[in-house]
Amino acid sequence: MISRTWHGCVPLVHKQGFYDYELITGVVETKQTIGNIETYLEVIDQGDYAHFFLCSIWEDMAAIKKFAGNTPEIAVTYPKDAEFGLISDPLVIMQEVTSAKNPFESGMDL
Repeated sequence: MISRTWHGCVPLVHKQGFYDYELITGVVETKQTIGNIETYLEVIDQGDYAHFFLCSIWEDMAAIKKFAGNTPEIAVTYPKDAEFGLISDPLVIMQEVTSAKNPFESGMDL
């Protein structure tokens, strides 16, 4: 399995609007792509921004390419992202994983 994690942030004033938009774009599209095992969304407020982390778990690289195209390391963006003031990392993090468990629920005490 391979995890693919995207990060972007929006001004807090757009947090709810972008959250709703992300649910109907990135989350739905990943979940509907054949080969997606699971998709998780985490939102963390920091200062004046809400940071969004979308982690999707995939069967293999071929499945990721069904979603992201032939350059799966490049972030997938959507037409209305700019309306929310989105600052998107241009690259995503991909790594092999042994579990489809939610990476945002580590259970670790920090």
